[in-house]
Amino acid sequence: MARAAPKPQANMGPPVPRYDGRAKVTGDARYPSDVPVASPAFAFLVTSAIAKGRIVRMDLAAAQAVPGVLDILTAEDTRELKHVKFAAGGAGASTSIQGLGPDIDHDGQIVAVVLADSFEAAREAAHKVDITYAAEEPAATFDATNAREESPEEVGERAKKLPKAGDAAAALASAEVTIDAQYATPAQHHNAIELFTTTALWSGDELTIYEPSQFVFGLKNNLAERLGIDAEQIRVVSPYVGGAFGSKAQMTPRTALIALAARRLGRPVKLVSTRDQAFTISTYRAETRHRIRMGARRDGRITAFIHEGWELTSRPDPYSVAGVEDSARMYGFGAVETRVTLVHADRNTPGFMRSPPVVPYIYALESAMDELALELGMDPVELRRANNSMRDATGKEWSSRSLMECYDEAAAAFGWKERTARPGSMRDGDWLIGWGCATAAYPTHLGPSAVRVRLTPAGEVRVQVAAHDIGTGLYTVLAQLAADELGVPLDMVRVELGDTALPPGIVAGGSVSTAATGSALVKACAAIRERLTAAPAQTTGGPSGNKLEDVFERLGIGAIEEYAEFIPEGGKPDAIASLYKGKPALGGGSHGEKLMYALGAEFVEVRVHALTREIRVPRIVGAFAAGRIMNTRTARSQLMGGMIWGISSALHEATEIDRRHARYINDNLADYLMPVNADIRDVEVILVPEEDSEVNPIGAKGLGELGNVGTAAAITNAVHHATGVRIRELPVRLEKLLG
Repeated sequence: MARAAPKPQANMGPPVPRYDGRAKVTGDARYPSDVPVASPAFAFLVTSAIAKGRIVRMDLAAAQAVPGVLDILTAEDTRELKHVKFAAGGAGASTSIQGLGPDIDHDGQIVAVVLADSFEAAREAAHKVDITYAAEEPAATFDATNAREESPEEVGERAKKLPKAGDAAAALASAEVTIDAQYATPAQHHNAIELFTTTALWSGDELTIYEPSQFVFGLKNNLAERLGIDAEQIRVVSPYVGGAFGSKAQMTPRTALIALAARRLGRPVKLVSTRDQAFTISTYRAETRHRIRMGARRDGRITAFIHEGWELTSRPDPYSVAGVEDSARMYGFGAVETRVTLVHADRNTPGFMRSPPVVPYIYALESAMDELALELGMDPVELRRANNSMRDATGKEWSSRSLMECYDEAAAAFGWKERTARPGSMRDGDWLIGWGCATAAYPTHLGPSAVRVRLTPAGEVRVQVAAHDIGTGLYTVLAQLAADELGVPLDMVRVELGDTALPPGIVAGGSVSTAATGSALVKACAAIRERLTAAPAQTTGGPSGNKLEDVFERLGIGAIEEYAEFIPEGGKPDAIASLYKGKPALGGGSHGEKLMYALGAEFVEVRVHALTREIRVPRIVGAFAAGRIMNTRTARSQLMGGMIWGISSALHEATEIDRRHARYINDNLADYLMPVNADIRDVEVILVPEEDSEVNPIGAKGLGELGNVGTAAAITNAVHHATGVRIRELPVRLEKLLG
């Protein structure tokens, strides 16, 4: 098979092409902003030019004089909107900053909405809205004099249960070898190609919203609360999502504004935000700081692990990344202590971004593991082997743990045994060569889901669930699973997603969609097979030995349709009812009876020019174990994309902040650095067979967020191996190596 379509091994499905591939490459896939509506008005957002203060005066005269302008919404026009409580997790509001002023809480806050007959007129008028501010000095980020620190324990029950085991301070004090290091990761923005858009259409009291979403039932219910109407009056449609990475999981302030505007005008309204507005009207990855202290015996066994984290959030909202849950459990640490501090600044509220907690926290951990290996004079792979354990420091057991299998396969493919240990010892002419490795990990979450499956006598199957394919391949794997379960050709299966007219699926986040919707699908298909089996058989072998048309004829029905609900073991009985109300419940990971994680090992080669300090990544190898792999093609694609993002996170991406004005500087695709094809050379993905019957009924672990977790640490470890310079603050830029 082709490299893009790896040959399936044990517990892996075939690499069939993407179900939605043709629609996407031909333009047939209709994204929310593509949906035609009759005689739409166009909206353009007016956003604040300061980060902290108050609007003193807003002069609309020049804007209202622009031909084609229909209305301009300000704070006075939106008082009927209800406040929706900010939800640090789940599917509530992405921020509590929901008003249009007059108080300003961050730069780029929405303060008005211009409505016009054309996009161009709305944009022109928006730039003519004249606002006078009374500005105050903002806190931009860490170390600002007026930033406010807070313990997550003060605002969330989950934070009160951070991992702790034994006396870590005493173990550290008595350790034979210790390290004490600090790390930092920057703010990063999603920058999906599809911008944040909303189209609102009223038909009497019924509202239809077309908006890219990772959870349409969450958007529907929270929007209903914001508008003060019944949720059954709202339909949200989002069949395709052009990139999300977490940014479209919760309700942002724009949706209710556009719905209100459409009701005021009595006509549909379309909003497509600009790229720079996308930096402030939605969420982003919070910048973090870390201090890790570890103590070990001379043989490499780690006896003490202390991880302190600091996370930036907005002034009013206690968004918490919460990654010590994962870092503290990765190895068999003897004793563990963790703590986290939130730092409130005058910024928009952060949120979920691909692998939200584990990317920054595992970066710090895996960097520290490399530093400890150096102190011990030990191979970094062997240090991880020495601390590989089926139980964490608290005594909790893993459901399965194929970490060292991943290391062994990746190391062999990479040629790790040829590495010389001393930093700066490998060279090719003017290029210093460095090899580094790191662990990738992502918790295996699970949540409830419902699904409807319909089978006709002709063998046509329709699968319906209001879940989302955000590029992960859910359309494809659900089609494959239905075809396998019902014994029909793949091309006879139709999958419908992303519409609140369908049964509710779980939020497309936490790498949970395949496991949750797949488990519900298997249940529905089993019910269909049971009904088919009830038909009187005319040949041996039951229904499988008969033509499907004959079976339906004997049953006296024209189609079989089954609705099924799946609630994970230990889930609450009202989990599906809550899902209909837009309240998902995710379990698993580190919160169940056993630790459930997908794991991987990544090996990277970097080349650093001895004179210019240019950095190149000629090759990267990753091996991953994630339970049942539904489709090796889509799995490889997700893992490869994650690894490329990891390279970007290590060497390119950072949202630059003007510390004086708490303003984003590089809020465009020209200045926000991301890798291009020339930056990415050889990327090899190895799928390691693994079976885990405890994670969920179909045995699948999520892998969409797994691939980018260990990459940044592997790269910084490789940079140190090449140069002897330890970079502890991302991204690695050549100026940090020039000294």
